[in-house]
Amino acid sequence: MTAAHSDSHEVLREEILAEARRQGDRALRHGRDDAEETVAKARAAAAKEHQDLLQAAKAEAVHRRELALATVPVEAGRRRAARIEEILQSIREEARRRLLARVGFDYREVLTALAAEAIGRMDGHRFVLELASADRQAFGDAWVQEVGRRVAAMRATSAKAAGLMAAVAGPESERASLEVRLAAEPADIQGGVRIRDVEGRQVWDNSLDARLERLWSAMRRQIAVETSLVGSGKASEES
Repeated sequence: MTAAHSDSHEVLREEILAEARRQGDRALRHGRDDAEETVAKARAAAAKEHQDLLQAAKAEAVHRRELALATVPVEAGRRRAARIEEILQSIREEARRRLLARVGFDYREVLTALAAEAIGRMDGHRFVLELASADRQAFGDAWVQEVGRRVAAMRATSAKAAGLMAAVAGPESERASLEVRLAAEPADIQGGVRIRDVEGRQVWDNSLDARLERLWSAMRRQIAVETSLVGSGKASEES
């Protein structure tokens, strides 16, 4: 092999190696650029995701806060209503206790009025009065006669006011046709009176517990307003 031929091979080899190095450098630069671009994109995506998560967390926090704030007046109203109901219930229990203990009123007069009022609204002339055992012993037949007189006077007054001819005969005639008597057995009540006609077609429960139960709905509204537990407008809405 001549020296010239050897040199040409060496030059070719050097050129090939140089080209390989250039391509290797380009590949390395491209790889580095691609890697840096990939890292930059990953960082940008991570930052965006972080921002999105942060915004979502802030939005959720605001939403939860608004929900919590919205429930405050509702919960406050619920607790206030529960407290008012608790107070009214305690008032009712105290009223019942006083009624059954006959505290603060003329019980005999109230009992007479309850019996006369019921009979005055019932049809017929023959009635049976049912009392608690203690009241039967305390009042007896004398009280029944008192009720009869009260009813006769009420009926006579009503008839006279209406201009009926029956009024001419006066209370004595009305009382003569009226029959009021005690039941043979005491009633299972703690106070007040239960009235029925002899035939059992009409029954009027004027026991103290029954009266309180019937009147409580109206009374509780009046009590709530007069004690400022609720405003008059609120009580009207409830009614």
